[in-house]
Amino acid sequence: MTPASRRFPRLALAAASAVVLLTGITACTGDTASDETGAASPSSSASAAPTAASADVIGDVPEDLLPFYSQEVTWEECETGFRSSFQCATVEVPLDYADPEGESIELAAILARSDDTPQGTILLNPGGPGGSGYDTVRESVDYVTTDRLRENFNILGFDPRGVGRSTPVECLTDAELDALREEYYDPAEPAGLEAAREDARELAAKCEAKTGELLGHVDTVSAARDMDILRAVAGDKQLNYLGFSYGTFLGATYAELFPDRVGRMVLDGGLDPSASNEEITLGQAEGFENAIRAYVEDCLTSSSCPLSGSTDEAVQTIRDLIASVEASPMTAKDGRTVTVSTFVTGLIVPLYNSDNWPILTQALDEALQGDPSTMLYLADLNADRQPDGTYGSNTTVAFSAINCLDYPMTADDEQMALDAKKLEEASPTIGKFLGYGGITCEFWPYEPVNTPHEIKAEGAAELLVIGTTGDPATPYQWSVALAEQLDSATLVTWEGEGHTAYGRGDECIADTVDDYFIDGTVPGEDKVCS
Repeated sequence: MTPASRRFPRLALAAASAVVLLTGITACTGDTASDETGAASPSSSASAAPTAASADVIGDVPEDLLPFYSQEVTWEECETGFRSSFQCATVEVPLDYADPEGESIELAAILARSDDTPQGTILLNPGGPGGSGYDTVRESVDYVTTDRLRENFNILGFDPRGVGRSTPVECLTDAELDALREEYYDPAEPAGLEAAREDARELAAKCEAKTGELLGHVDTVSAARDMDILRAVAGDKQLNYLGFSYGTFLGATYAELFPDRVGRMVLDGGLDPSASNEEITLGQAEGFENAIRAYVEDCLTSSSCPLSGSTDEAVQTIRDLIASVEASPMTAKDGRTVTVSTFVTGLIVPLYNSDNWPILTQALDEALQGDPSTMLYLADLNADRQPDGTYGSNTTVAFSAINCLDYPMTADDEQMALDAKKLEEASPTIGKFLGYGGITCEFWPYEPVNTPHEIKAEGAAELLVIGTTGDPATPYQWSVALAEQLDSATLVTWEGEGHTAYGRGDECIADTVDDYFIDGTVPGEDKVCS
């Protein structure tokens, strides 16, 4: 069975919205917690001998960073699950790269070693921001990557700074996160706008109190610098990298910082690094509206579809259902209230992969009969909420923390209202619930440290950028823009529906990526797979 972690992605690129302060559009590949593996369970196997990178692997780095690049790392057998050859380690990195001799933090890393003689290591990031590469490798490495790739490379997953098992961002108790996810305000109304601001102010204060100085250092540039230390720890002179969704931004940022250390890099589901937060949100609104229509057109061909009439009429049925939940929240079988924030999140999640459309059909069928339980289940998967009410990761709050540092956002009432109108025009179905995201960061205790800009990465080796024509979360034109910006990049297009391509596309995509990583083969011109 396909692991749940790959079937249902979570997290978001867009800022948190009117739906709920912490939950934006999901846009992460392969990162929803699975019940199939359980918690970490180190085996009784002896630890591997500590290793440290050699001088030729480390390369030319500032002297004050040398202790991090040359640290001895112990890889221990760990994690029972889909494979028995995982090894785990903790890697230290500076909290603040401007002060490497100050406080340090920890990164959790997991390694799926090749059974054969590997060519090197591929670092993997599933997206987010806030997605766990550790969980993706642990739960889904056999699905996210091909047998051929794993025969030739070790696959290294890690939790970026602030995420999961690494030194984490901490903000809310499980009960408080439940309450915030359930909350709904209409910021188009003065009372709703004030309520949203009050919750945002409270969230920022709690994050600062529980997380401290780390909250100001979970930006993407710092995470990219961490990857260079991981490269050295893995023993590679150059970084081989597979990044999905937000992971393409992380990878491109690395290439901008360290162009001479780029090995083979695949950026799947490209994010345009020059796009503002508002432009990203608008692009996703358009993308998901298109995905809803694609789903509806497919659903109407099935006898089990709960929708009827023309495509326009069927889409209107979904809009009417959302409006009814907004006016009168529903109650799931477990007694929990399903507000429109939860409902819309659940609707969005299965749109990432056309293989998931049947469960969306089930969720809509039940909801039209008054039962929102499956829609709630999908929303919980998105947030990594377990059946017992606990949360398996901090991905929701980490998402907001990273975005607040990466993107300057407007919280001006008039401008947010204008942006909200554009969102509703772009997506009459869910656009209303994507506006006013700037409120989340309005009271953040740290200012943004990044400004969106084109990334050229001059001097880097040839990269592959993959774009999917029907991608709702990272619309195809973003991959086109990323490939055009990069000084040396080839665009590979998959004509398909859903988010990202490698691991879920056809043999053409798989062979193209594998040939590139294993043999260094770059398509002679932009390539199309269908």
